[in-house]
Amino acid sequence: MEFRPSALPVVAPLPAPLTPDWTQWVAENRLRNCTPQSMADTMVAAGIDRARAEYAIATIHNDPCYRAAEQFLQINRKQASVMENLQKMWELAPNYRTVEKRPYVSREDFVQRYCIGNRPVVLTGVAADWPALQHWSPQFLKQKFGDVMVEIQTDRDSDPDYERNKLQHQASISMSALVDRVLASGPSNDFYLTANNEALRRPELAPLLNDIGSMPDVVDRSRLADASSFWFGPAGTITPLHHDTIMLFHTQIVGRQRWRFISPLQTPHVYNFTGVFSPIDLDNVDLVRYPDFAKATVLEVIVEPGETVFLPLGWWHQVTSLDTCISFSFTNLNVPNDYQYANPDIPNW
Repeated sequence: MEFRPSALPVVAPLPAPLTPDWTQWVAENRLRNCTPQSMADTMVAAGIDRARAEYAIATIHNDPCYRAAEQFLQINRKQASVMENLQKMWELAPNYRTVEKRPYVSREDFVQRYCIGNRPVVLTGVAADWPALQHWSPQFLKQKFGDVMVEIQTDRDSDPDYERNKLQHQASISMSALVDRVLASGPSNDFYLTANNEALRRPELAPLLNDIGSMPDVVDRSRLADASSFWFGPAGTITPLHHDTIMLFHTQIVGRQRWRFISPLQTPHVYNFTGVFSPIDLDNVDLVRYPDFAKATVLEVIVEPGETVFLPLGWWHQVTSLDTCISFSFTNLNVPNDYQYANPDIPNW
């Protein structure tokens, strides 16, 4: 038979491969269970031909790196399911959604129930004899320490990631000018003197420690100077949702704060892609972008002047000042309080 090239079947050329960045994007979004249709629509909106987009999505499962990632994801999902089941057990407790307020807790009870038991609590009697409760006020700070230069976070309103980018928001100001700014501002989250500003490391502010009286039995008083922090700002300041890497106490001296907590066992629901931070704002939750957050249980308590919050290990929390606030926190527990976290670093998610 005579060979006729025109009789051979015509094979359409395969779509051109995507760039490595887009290939990674396809893999990430399929691993996150995004639908092929929504992914293709996003790619087309970004200028990629639909046939090319659909081919890349349909064939990503053939990539050996993708298959390896799927196997690691199975392990991750098992670990998340264990956490979720333990959380369900915790929530069987009839008072789980209530943050207790107690005047006093013995050391043994505190260690067992709140440290090892990993539960937040508010102690109402810790600061009863603290001179700070009688002395500290914005006017006191101005009169006693007005000339002292302190570091604050400023221009926070211009940056939704102000806490992660805290080093970019440092500014120096006199205590006198800070007090005037706080009293004149009204509710604001634009500036705040926080623990990260290390005010108590200034020798000029060391006398503030003389106004701290009795401390919980679970605290080592001798380490107070190196393990305490000072907070001062207007109503409206917000410490965004995050977790600390140690346990701590936080005492309200002036004003009220609203504390909201989420169990560390629910970490898979708070989208922790970077460091110790969550992108979720508890005042404005975007369930379209973060649908798994609907599974999280939020605990809430208002902390009054003279009350002390205990923050147990790993609990997510967001804190809002309801008034002009002065607070004092300390981490010098005399139980093990040195822990390591394998924090993610995926800033573009």
